Amino acid sequence: MILSTSTLTRVHESRHSNSSWKHGHGSTTHLFTTSVSSTTPNEKTETNNHISINPHSKERNSWDNYRLLISAIAPRPIALISTVSADGKSVNLAPYSYFNVIAHDPPTFVVGFGNPPTGAKDSFINVRDTRQCVINVVSEDFLEAANAASIDAPYGMSEWSMTGLTADYCCETVRAPRVKESIFSIEARVESVKEIQSKEHPGRISSWLVILEGTRFWARDDALNEEQDYICPEILKPVASMGGALYSKTTDRVEIQRPQYKNYTERKVGNVDHLIGRI
Repeated sequence: MILSTSTLTRVHESRHSNSSWKHGHGSTTHLFTTSVSSTTPNEKTETNNHISINPHSKERNSWDNYRLLISAIAPRPIALISTVSADGKSVNLAPYSYFNVIAHDPPTFVVGFGNPPTGAKDSFINVRDTRQCVINVVSEDFLEAANAASIDAPYGMSEWSMTGLTADYCCETVRAPRVKESIFSIEARVESVKEIQSKEHPGRISSWLVILEGTRFWARDDALNEEQDYICPEILKPVASMGGALYSKTTDRVEIQRPQYKNYTERKVGNVDHLIGRI
């Protein structure tokens, strides 16, 4: 892999978020904040309290929960999912942020498909009927194009032309095309589909949880190392969903090494177990 510095996104990377932190210190906010006079909603102070929220209270609806969750569970990776209809006559492209990788042996992914009042979307219908799709990772370079794929087009109308992205029919285990502009794509087949029943409207399916197994990876050669086990983040430039119309870039990263128990001794301080690093 040869990286051209002229094509890389400038990334700020630090080795540790707070070098003064020690085992047992807990939150750095509690440890280092001395002023408690601020009352602005977005500042953490020692006077702030937590509020219990019942997601199923009569005063609350599922839309309230949706807005809360997509703003709190963030950032979320985005899967730009390409599918083909069962008859092979139409192809579909749509972004999903109810998505993640959950296992590597075998490569396993989950996607949540909503069931709006107007009925299931094209992507879910195609995935359900064909049991296959392609997951395309979204990069900064085509974020606007990926967003264009979220348009509420009628069933059977392809979003590809609206995005300007390239459908590459080179996949080896599925019929759906991959997005050629995507640095990393995954051919996937359905392992299982679970119906999620609505509690707000009993008897109605609110969404479907689809578990997918990856059957092929497609990685752009300039982003992949020689061992084929690492994608360069400066080339991938992944973006994530922050809720609503907000997205985040990964240009500020922190590296923190995972602790190893053998490097520490344990002692009791009151009712708390503290791990003290050996010298």
